[in-house]
Amino acid sequence: MVRMIRESFAVVEPRADEVAKFFYGMLFSIAPATRELFPVNMEVQRSRLLRALVHVVQMVDRPDDLIPFLRQLGRDHRKFGVVSAHYEAVGTALVGALKRFCGDAWSPTVERAWAEAYKIMARTMQDAAAADDNPAWWPAQVVDHQRLSWDLAVVRVQPEYQVPYRAGQYLSVEVPQRPRLWRYLSPANAPRADGVIEFHVRSVADGWVSRSVVGHTRLGDVWRIGPPMGRLGYDRRTRRDLLMVAGGTGVAPMRAILDEMAGWGENPQVHVFLGGRSHEDLYDLENLRRIAMGNPWLTVVPVLENERLPGVEHGTLADAVTRHGAWSDRDVLVCGSPGMIRATVSRMLVAGTPLDRIKYDPFTLD
Repeated sequence: MVRMIRESFAVVEPRADEVAKFFYGMLFSIAPATRELFPVNMEVQRSRLLRALVHVVQMVDRPDDLIPFLRQLGRDHRKFGVVSAHYEAVGTALVGALKRFCGDAWSPTVERAWAEAYKIMARTMQDAAAADDNPAWWPAQVVDHQRLSWDLAVVRVQPEYQVPYRAGQYLSVEVPQRPRLWRYLSPANAPRADGVIEFHVRSVADGWVSRSVVGHTRLGDVWRIGPPMGRLGYDRRTRRDLLMVAGGTGVAPMRAILDEMAGWGENPQVHVFLGGRSHEDLYDLENLRRIAMGNPWLTVVPVLENERLPGVEHGTLADAVTRHGAWSDRDVLVCGSPGMIRATVSRMLVAGTPLDRIKYDPFTLD
């Protein structure tokens, strides 16, 4: 089943945008009520579908990773108003879209493999949603908005009641300026007693939500915060040293983990490689250095791709990290753009870093 799923998906992946358009067209045709669950502009949603499918295909033979991911998706989908009947329509549309673009690689056996796989996925998501006693989403009021540059802002929100996330996880966010366009953001602080959450948001090309957050957020705006997701974090039980690789606003979940670790007293050795193309991308470097000054277990290494500055390594993050070896004795956390994650993880694997030591999340950029 694993082989058939991967081989058939490899056929359709180059035409992913067409597959996604066909999928949603078929879904809205057979279940018209589902159209109200999605935004008017479907571009972001189509790319998100692809990322989810790619992630599932990558983990289809790793149930210990896949099952927690699917449970998180099931809990997360509660905020859309998804009910059990929608899952059947989604499965029909998904198999129909894959069959439409798979050509000669499709067969009754391949169809059964996808149908069985989707059945397991849907059941896992539904069971997790049914068992979740938390709200489908949390209201949170904007209490601070600092625009650091034309395309970067730090936003702090005060939830009405505590959001139960762990340091390193990410949250889906809906802002009043862009209803039904949920964007994934990582808190830059560990959970606090007052519940305040800090987000770092960079405006990206065609980023409807990110541009709105950076340019149009106002104090008093009420955001909706979805359930926590993701597997970034440090497991103290391993007692292994830690390597963090962060590009741009990918520093946010690393900051949250360091924020938590700074309160522990004793910690393993932690190396943070913080990278970007230009110096402006290292906007949080001074904050990390201040943390390091009071915590000798922390080492911060800035990296720039397009500029040469004293005390800053030159090259991509993949260059800089692998220049220091394989880091095979460490747990590794990676966060940044999809391209940066792919390049860094690929280079580290070639350098000899064990795959099971590397953690990254699929939803990093909209």
